Amino acid sequence: MDEINLLDKKVQEYIYEHINADLVELRMKKSPFKNISSLQLVQQIQGKRIAQKKFPILFNNDQIIYPPHLNLEQASSQSTALFKQKIIEGKIGADLTGGMGIDTLFLSENRDKFYYVEPNLNLFNITKHNFKVLKKDNIVLENCSAEEFISKQKTGLDFIFMDPSRRDENKNKKILLEDLCPNVMEIKEQLFKLAPCVYIKLSPLLDIKRSIELLPIQKIYILSVKNEVKELIFKLHIDSFSNNPEIHCINLESNQPSFNFNYNEENRCLCSKLSVPKKYLYMPNASILKSGAFKLLGNSYQLDKLDNNTHIYTLDIKLENFPGRIFKVIDLNFQPNNYDVKKFNIITKNYPLNIDEIKKKYKLLEGGNLYLIFLKAKNKTYKIVCSLV
Repeated sequence: MDEINLLDKKVQEYIYEHINADLVELRMKKSPFKNISSLQLVQQIQGKRIAQKKFPILFNNDQIIYPPHLNLEQASSQSTALFKQKIIEGKIGADLTGGMGIDTLFLSENRDKFYYVEPNLNLFNITKHNFKVLKKDNIVLENCSAEEFISKQKTGLDFIFMDPSRRDENKNKKILLEDLCPNVMEIKEQLFKLAPCVYIKLSPLLDIKRSIELLPIQKIYILSVKNEVKELIFKLHIDSFSNNPEIHCINLESNQPSFNFNYNEENRCLCSKLSVPKKYLYMPNASILKSGAFKLLGNSYQLDKLDNNTHIYTLDIKLENFPGRIFKVIDLNFQPNNYDVKKFNIITKNYPLNIDEIKKKYKLLEGGNLYLIFLKAKNKTYKIVCSLV
């Protein structure tokens, strides 16, 4: 990719002007610039468009070059990278799976030295250019694989960060630890020879229980952004063998508090009392749902649970600082004829019909200000109209 041509003022103006254009249509058109293809222009427009929401730190800089879509998709968001910057300590670190460099960009901040490792030469050169534009002088760039880096690196590090690829050579998605590249299971002993702490970014679909059995995990961060689980961060430590890591449930870009506990606490906890729906319903955020801390959450906030398999809680009083959404009950038995409005935000929990079936049966549309929650509580089904508190 010719960086000089892409950074031409007229080319950058074209990219900005077409930020909201139909990319399929643009791809079919002839490029207005000599030596720059339509595909190259579309790649930059697509990158700029994604950066606007995912990593705004890059968006307003017209000297940034964007890599192909898959690299943009695999990169951490700015908010999750900033969170990692806050929790990881040490003066010298390395990102062994550098990619387009978003995590490196934030993790290198205020470090004496930080290594960026990336085997793909094209991606390496793009990121090298971007780091130069951003004046990241403390980053040492290594164009090699993670395995090559750890075999030749002689100097000790304070920490290592990795985001193993979750796709095989045929672009198929992989979830199991042993299927990732680099294979953490195979190189963990070498990693610990270089650094006492290793942080690994992993898929939200990963089995946490199995991972604890396989790796020396000290802490697990379940990171959601606006109530959608985006990534798991495992902190491995050379001396962690307890199989009882700290779990931190975080919902970024919300005002919800974190919910923290030790893994074994959930098993020792008693179940919450089951109850019919009361004045308020409490729905834990996505990070807590992923953690499986259903008994512990209920006990911590002294909540009643609607059903063992319905992970919604209830109380007659409104709590402050609950890590999730709170709904005020308006009607416990929704009847369509009682409502002029036909638009609801529909939620189902442990209910025999899915959302599409409910919309068809009751002739409803999605949207509006009210919520319609279909659920089971104490072996009885409810159709509850609520407002979000």
